[in-house]
Amino acid sequence: MKQLWAPWRIEYILGPKPGECIFCTLPSEDRDRDNLILYRGERNFIIMNLFPYNCGHLMIVPYFHTSSFHGLDDATLSEMIHLTRASADCIGEVMRPEGFNTGLNIGQAAGAGIKEHLHMHVVPRWVGDSNFMAVMDEVRVVPEHLMATYDKLSNAIGRHAKGTQGK
Repeated sequence: MKQLWAPWRIEYILGPKPGECIFCTLPSEDRDRDNLILYRGERNFIIMNLFPYNCGHLMIVPYFHTSSFHGLDDATLSEMIHLTRASADCIGEVMRPEGFNTGLNIGQAAGAGIKEHLHMHVVPRWVGDSNFMAVMDEVRVVPEHLMATYDKLSNAIGRHAKGTQGK
């Protein structure tokens, strides 16, 4: 019998499930570290993925609630791309990945975990980070605690995000 210990997941399993969109409710709270929000832009925010594919997995999320590009103006889309670049620059400086996956999953059929609210993923990658566990057992190994990653990235993200605005 295989065993994989992941005691931090019990909070998700037993905890209350949100009835509202977390991408709408979390930014309305004044608890950025608890909610893993790294940066607040004018039209989008950067948040760490609570269930990451890899260490440093971030998402850029517009404040406007939409499940597609519908309703997003050019300024929001432009800031989303600028913050995607800033996120990759920050992760590159702090975590030294060998590559990135970036993208949107629009709709449940495309793999969107939160299909109600559009969001851009930025996932750092290292050679060999997809090992047999992900391929054979659909298990991901994230070797660093989320809060340790948050602390590393939060010290650098503002500098990178502010440096890309207006370029």
